[in-house]
Amino acid sequence: MPSRQQLRQHFRELRRGLSEREQHAAAERLCRLAMGWRPFRRARHIALYLPNDGEIDPTPLIRAAWAMGKRVSLPVLRPFTPRGLWFVDHRPGQAMRPNRYGIPEPDGRMRRTPLRELDLILTPLVAFDGNGNRLGMGAGYYDRCLAPLQRHPGWRKPRLVGLAHQVQQADSLPEQPWDVPMAAVITDRGIILPR
Repeated sequence: MPSRQQLRQHFRELRRGLSEREQHAAAERLCRLAMGWRPFRRARHIALYLPNDGEIDPTPLIRAAWAMGKRVSLPVLRPFTPRGLWFVDHRPGQAMRPNRYGIPEPDGRMRRTPLRELDLILTPLVAFDGNGNRLGMGAGYYDRCLAPLQRHPGWRKPRLVGLAHQVQQADSLPEQPWDVPMAAVITDRGIILPR
């Protein structure tokens, strides 16, 4: 099996190879699929992200969540904490600033959202497989943030759901002990529940 780094490189190239038109169409299809999914409709507080490096764009889903009266949080890099991440409330028209990777994020002084308040965490990924395994960018931000879910498997929420282009599906991915399995993956072509 290829190394995790080789897999990252391969799947990043696939998603970056999509044209702007393909990216936009995929984001719209994903939004329609997610809005029809019962866990999304029932969720009151959802964490999303802003896209980078060819990730599928959840911006239409953020707007849809607001229109449905849902609270939305976005990830913010924790200051003074290496590879630390937390979620912060995000509202329409809110001022944003780029983080060290150039990704816009809300002001970190906004109210932080404890994990237990979230119903869904819709997370970016580089690749996924049919067993609910997720391959991220490799820096471990989400792994550290979601570690409490691994330590407390009885928690009913938040539910971790990946968002991806269908081309990001791998046959299988190597698992690590710190990985938090996903409850589902929503792609531009369908909703995939782990085997």
